[in-house]
Amino acid sequence: MRKFSQALVFASRAHAGQHRKDGRTPYINHPIEVMNLVTEYCSDPDEEVLIAALLHDVVEDTMITDAEIRAAFGARVARLVAELTDDKTLSKEERKRLQLSEVHLLSNDGKLLRLCDKICNVYDIIYAPPGDWDTPRRLDYLQWAKAVVDKIRGTHEELERKFDDLYTTGIKILG
Repeated sequence: MRKFSQALVFASRAHAGQHRKDGRTPYINHPIEVMNLVTEYCSDPDEEVLIAALLHDVVEDTMITDAEIRAAFGARVARLVAELTDDKTLSKEERKRLQLSEVHLLSNDGKLLRLCDKICNVYDIIYAPPGDWDTPRRLDYLQWAKAVVDKIRGTHEELERKFDDLYTTGIKILG
């Protein structure tokens, strides 16, 4: 559990001052929510998967490097974080296209983390959306997220049901 505590502090420091797209929610809440889904829905979750959940956005959204993750938390955690890291040098459209076309190639743990990440993101798009996102853009995100999740069906039935319920609620609210 020592490494887990270190990862929580590491992620908190890395995301210090950042907010979610709603402009109000501290960013660190997101990786904690992803990690919480893993602990809530997976019996006896692996500590390295929990650590990767906490760190899954640090390389993508901060100045932290893969090498720093590897040095602090080991090769497996670094590999999981890398699986979930979008290349920010690419356009948003290209990143979305790649995520959709490559999600099935993730490891089982990577798929689990991607599923939890999508659940959290869809929740935010429904209940704490970016201020500049109109309803069509929010609906577009929901449909894209569903397409991503559909490509990794069979990862975790209960979490997939949670995603489906949230997606259906989002369509009802926004559609």
